[in-house]
Amino acid sequence: HSAVVTAANVHDKHPLPQLLHGQEQRVYGDSAYASQKALIQGKAPKAHDFTNKRTRRKDSVDEVARRKNRNKSKIRARVEHVFAVVKRLWGFTKVRYRGLAKNANRAFVSLAL
Repeated sequence: HSAVVTAANVHDKHPLPQLLHGQEQRVYGDSAYASQKALIQGKAPKAHDFTNKRTRRKDSVDEVARRKNRNKSKIRARVEHVFAVVKRLWGFTKVRYRGLAKNANRAFVSLAL
């Protein structure tokens, strides 16, 4: 696996091709990744797509899709909790250095320790 560090103005879905290695069994993501279905199938053909689907169409809400999204989000929340700990307890809410390389190195070393 390779880690990707991006600037704050880069959306989470843009580095997705660098994050997928092709052997994934499942791919989770929020509704922003719903538009990346073709990319996920291309990079990880064996993976099941567990990204949240958009539930609102015009004035109606698809309740079945909403319940499925809720179950997917419960799993994603466990992973996101780790990032909250890193940001809040370890002080990664603001960058210390200028440049992605230095800040990425600091993050990788801290996570390795």
